[in-house]
Amino acid sequence: MTYGAFGLVEVTGSANAIRVVDQMAKTSQVDYQTKHTRCGGHVTVFLSGDVSAVTAAVDSVLQSPPCEIVAAAVISNPSEETVRVVSGF
Repeated sequence: MTYGAFGLVEVTGSANAIRVVDQMAKTSQVDYQTKHTRCGGHVTVFLSGDVSAVTAAVDSVLQSPPCEIVAAAVISNPSEETVRVVSGF
């Protein structure tokens, strides 16, 4: 399966992760893929969609954060290896 882009946003806490996903889904047409929890309560959520939609969704939480954002990124045209890594979470 090919993806136009992946959006990744890392926050602290599952409740904050849900708030971020909600805001991004309301901002543009993106699809929730998965989340990954690390020690210390850090949660990274992964969304996909076309590049402009994912960029708008990630920008929305960076410009008007519902909580503290630890890190965020947009990966346009992800490689097959990147798709496998995200699918493995």
